[in-house]
Amino acid sequence: MSAALKLGVAGLGTVGAGVVSLLRQNAALIAARAGRPIEVVAVSARDRTRERGVSLDGLRWHEDPVALAADNDLDAIVEVMGGSEGPARALVTQALAAGKPVVTANKALLATHGAELAALSARTGAALAFEAAVAGGIPAIKALREGLAGNEVRRVAGILNGTCNYILTEMRLKGLPFAEVLKVAQDLGYAEADPSFDIDGVDAAHKLAILAALAFGRPVDLGALHIEGIRHVSALDIALAGELGYRIKLLGIASREAGGVTARVHPCMVPLDSPIAAVDGVFNAVLAEGDAVGRVMLQGRGAGAGPTASAVVADLVDLARGRHAPVWGTEAPLDLSPPLPMARHRGAAYLRLMVLDQPGVIADVTGILRDHGISLESMLQRGRAPGEAVPVVMTTHECDEARMQHALQAIAALPAVLEKPAMIRIESL
Repeated sequence: MSAALKLGVAGLGTVGAGVVSLLRQNAALIAARAGRPIEVVAVSARDRTRERGVSLDGLRWHEDPVALAADNDLDAIVEVMGGSEGPARALVTQALAAGKPVVTANKALLATHGAELAALSARTGAALAFEAAVAGGIPAIKALREGLAGNEVRRVAGILNGTCNYILTEMRLKGLPFAEVLKVAQDLGYAEADPSFDIDGVDAAHKLAILAALAFGRPVDLGALHIEGIRHVSALDIALAGELGYRIKLLGIASREAGGVTARVHPCMVPLDSPIAAVDGVFNAVLAEGDAVGRVMLQGRGAGAGPTASAVVADLVDLARGRHAPVWGTEAPLDLSPPLPMARHRGAAYLRLMVLDQPGVIADVTGILRDHGISLESMLQRGRAPGEAVPVVMTTHECDEARMQHALQAIAALPAVLEKPAMIRIESL
């Protein structure tokens, strides 16, 4: 058997400690699959005294993680610190510049600086692998870059944030408001003390930017994404969605359209019979559609020590075997068409209005929709409460996003409409 692949691990939080533990726990199995042992010999983290549940005896400790890039005894670097800037970016950049392969779980870094890191990897020949950056233990990167290499991918979509999926699931099952379920998610460790990164869709957007680059052979472009979170989704919307035959999920969707590629993250209503509607709790799912294979869906745990470490080790086995693909799957971008703005999106929608129960309100609302070229598929209004606020729910046929937004502005200005209309797009995944 060949000499061991010697690693330096930067970051010893949940994922970093999980990588060290998994490499030791399954050492014989991993060595057999890699053709050589894979050993951690150096580490870097902020606090030497912290208990991490794994022994660090005998490992070299670098106070500055960037120093791992210059450690000549290391064959590869594992970066699991996180963050798009600072030490993580400096370490990955310097390691690649020195010709040292890097395995990372850092979706923010890749979504923000993926183009320059890919160019650096190509220039020096040092591999940059990132299976763990999207959907934890789900092999989404390998599926797109390798398993579907013979396909023209038309669409890639998924539930890319377990925190949001957990919140929406609990709101549905227990009928609780968003704020209450978010507090439970924080108490359980599913959501951070500052949850904005998750609930505002930023985490899912980072992952979608990576998937879109792989799916369509184009440079990674976070700035091209439309991003909405789940703060405005109410328990009432979730209950009404169920009555209409839908589930609400925060989805990332990228698709090839006439004239370019669209990429968006926002809450969606998906039909109850869609496989993605059944993915609940903290689980993630990734769906891809290819011209030859049709539709493929993978689901599993999208975070945590075990699933994420599993993805990191999969990349390390590839490194040990000498398998090295271009970062975005091609030597040069295949598609340089411009990203399409959200205003070009076309689809059906769910609308919920809180209106005064008085004559003429529905006529005013439907008149605005008519004037903007939007036709209704269904409408739901419960009971009567003259002079009081009542919900009115409508679903539309496919319409242009720009027309819908203009119509919603006009509807919101009606005196009988008491709050900003709720709009959730309907997706037939």
